[in-house]
Formats: sequence, structure tokens, C-alpha cells
Amino acid sequence: MACITEASTGYPGSNGNIPFENGFLSEILLQKGYNTYAIGKWHLTPAEQTSAAGPYDRWPLGRGFERFYGFLGGDTHQYYPELIYDNHAVHPEKTPEEGYHLTEDLTDKAISFIADAKQIAPNKPFFLYFAPGTAHAPHHVPKEWADAYAGEFDDGWEAYREKVFARQKELGIIPADAELSRHDPDVPRWDSLSADEKRLYSRMIEVFAGFLTHTDYHIGRLFNFLKSIDEFDNTIFVVTSDNGASSEGGPTGSVNEVLFFNNQNLRIDKKTKMCMI
Repeated sequence: MACITEASTGYPGSNGNIPFENGFLSEILLQKGYNTYAIGKWHLTPAEQTSAAGPYDRWPLGRGFERFYGFLGGDTHQYYPELIYDNHAVHPEKTPEEGYHLTEDLTDKAISFIADAKQIAPNKPFFLYFAPGTAHAPHHVPKEWADAYAGEFDDGWEAYREKVFARQKELGIIPADAELSRHDPDVPRWDSLSADEKRLYSRMIEVFAGFLTHTDYHIGRLFNFLKSIDEFDNTIFVVTSDNGASSEGGPTGSVNEVLFFNNQNLRIDKKTKMCMI
């Protein structure tokens, strides 16, 4: 897969169409007697094939998964997601005012898919691909989760780098003699920012941290469910990340990712304190 699926109509040999001769783990395990479930982010179907008209052969159910609940694109709204259930679009079962959040919904479906099969065939193995939208944009989390980190990052990103670096050494993740990499020149120095900018960026980090913690909580719910059915110690967990940090927001970040896709840039004028596009 040479590029993301939004560019699947690009150049020969460099498109978003995964050849069918390149087998998926789900296809292999399905043939070996596993139940196979995909939950959350997919982003493997060419963009022009994601409508209700199909074709569906590059949707999850066409690539070895028996069940799917999630979103086909690279990201989606966490309160008003573009949901697909198996091969058809659906709406969330409740509203944000009623407590809806996508991560909780995805976790509920993961648990229900496993539970449904285990009631009938308790010894049948399963493969679950669980890919929540966290912490990809947009960063949406209930306020209380972000508020739990209020003030934690007020001393800035340079200070936080130092804290994380020291903690990684303490935990043995990195060598004791490792040296912290240089400051990224594209990121402004914290002490060069205005009070308003510091307050804004501190809140952005609080939201991000709350978003991750919220997801950790719901992954914990999934783990607890596996323990309740005596499958936790019988399960192999493979944890990977997505593409990591991305530059769409520019050096000052963005509160609207659509700006980037429309070739717009958001900046704050330090003299007038106005948002400039």
C-alpha cells in the first residue's frame, strides 16, 4: 500500500489499492478456525469505494473479518462519527447529551462480538483488531477527563520533555547515559509565547492527555471482560501505534483540522491577539 486511500487514484504502482494476493492476518486466521473482528479505524479501502454503492471487497468483511464496527476513513468525529456496522452505515445509539463517545461505543461492540460467540462456542479462538480513533485528530473527550490534568503542563513543553526523559531512564526504557535530542526548531520556545498562547497550548495538551487516559480506561474495560471469561491469560496482546505526530496543524497547532485540507493556515497575531487565516 504505497499511499493513503484518499490518493488511491494516483500513479501506477503508487496507490491505495492493496493487492489481493497480499494476504491479511484476518484472512489467514479465518481459515484456521478463528472468529475475526475489526473494531474502529480501518482506512484501508480506496476512498472512491467507501460509499453505499461499494464495491465491498476491500471493506473489512471482504478482507477476512467476519464482523466490523467502526469508521472507514483516517479519522472521524468522536461524538458524531461516520459509523459502519459490517457493510452498512449506522447512527450512534445515543447522543453526546446522553453520554455518547465513540471509544466507549467501540469497546462495547468489541465486548459484545466476543461474548456472542463465546456463549455458543466457548473454546473457539478469536482475533480482534481494535483500533480506536485516539489520539488522532480530532481530539474529543468529556471535559472531566481533560480537567483532571489542569495545570499539569503549565511549565511548558521543554520542561515536560525533561520530565518524560528522566522517567524513561528511571523505568529502563532508554539507556541511563542517553542524551536528550535537540529542541525542534519548528516548535517555538515556551518562554517566547504570550500568556494567552501558553494558556491555549496548555489546554490543548490537557485535552490530549485526557483523551489518552479516557482510552486507557476503556481498554481496561476490555481487559477486565477477558478476565471475567477466563480468556485474559489465554490471549496474546500486540500493541502498535499509528503514524505518530503529524504536521497538519503547523508549528502552532490547530483547533480545526479542515483548515489544512483546504490549504489554509491558522496563526495568532501576537500584537492584536487575533486569529489570522
